[in-house]
Parts: sequence; C-alpha cells; structure tokens
Amino acid sequence: MNKFLLIVVAFFLLSLKVNAQRYAIIDTKYILSNIPEYKTLDKRIQLISEEWQKEIDTKQAVLDRMYKNYDAEQYMLTDDLKKSRQKEILDKEKDIRELQKKRFGYQGDLFKTRQNMVKPIQDKVYNAIQKLAVARSYDFILDKSEGITVIFADPKLDKSDDVLRELGIKSNN
Repeated sequence: MNKFLLIVVAFFLLSLKVNAQRYAIIDTKYILSNIPEYKTLDKRIQLISEEWQKEIDTKQAVLDRMYKNYDAEQYMLTDDLKKSRQKEILDKEKDIRELQKKRFGYQGDLFKTRQNMVKPIQDKVYNAIQKLAVARSYDFILDKSEGITVIFADPKLDKSDDVLRELGIKSNN
C-alpha cells in the first residue's frame, strides 16, 4: 500500500512539474521569409546554383555529342580507337559526376555557400529567439517549420511575429 501511495504522489508531483513548464512555438521559415536580407541572399544563392547547373548541362551536352559520334562511327573504328573513345567518354562521365557532387553534393559548394552567406542571419534570429525565451521565461521553444513536426499548435503560442519584432522587422501579416 505504501508503494502504491508513493507512486501516486510521485505521478502527482511530476504532473505539476510538467504543467509548470512554459513553451512557445515559432516558424523559422516564416521568420526568414520576412527578413529582406535573407530574401536577397536566397536569390543570389539561386543564381549561383543556376550558373553551376548550366556549367554541368554544357558538359553533359558535350558528352551526349561524344556518345552520338561514337555510336555513328564505332563500326568504322579500329579496336584501339574504340577503346580510346570509350575511355574518353567514361572519363568525361566521371568528370561530370564529380563536378555534380562537388557543386551540389552533401557538403558541396552550394551547401557551403549557403551556410556561409545565411549563417549571420540565422545567428541573429537565434539570438532574438534566445532573448525572447529569457525575457518571457519560456522553458521550450519549438520550431514547427522543419525537424520536429507539430500536428496542432494553438496560434496564441506562435511567437514568430515576436521574433521578427525583436529583430526590428515588420511582418507581412
């Protein structure tokens, strides 16, 4: 009986502690989309990405022509020339794959460029969130834009506009 009473009291105290926690929900995508500096940088990154994609597309077009030429000429080529052309085509394919990986792969140039350009803005947003959390005594601030999925959130808990105000930016709403 004492164990049962002890367990009930422990659950009661634990539920009081859970109810005492303060939390808020924000949407970092919404916040970033309302920061003009971020929009400008995002456009610049998009242009860089398109430029790199054009570079890859140009190389791919050259490779496609090499394939067509080889396909048309292969019956007239000696075995040594066939092997030489095949090696040339395979090397070109490999170069294109390596360039794609270098530009767009995990930890590639696009990732690094985005990280370097956007990090200062993200740091400002994070500092504003941290300042808001300390000022309003929030125990948790959840981001509903990515990662943690929030199925339902009371709109009163969404403090994204407060973060924008902290940054000195007027929201679109």
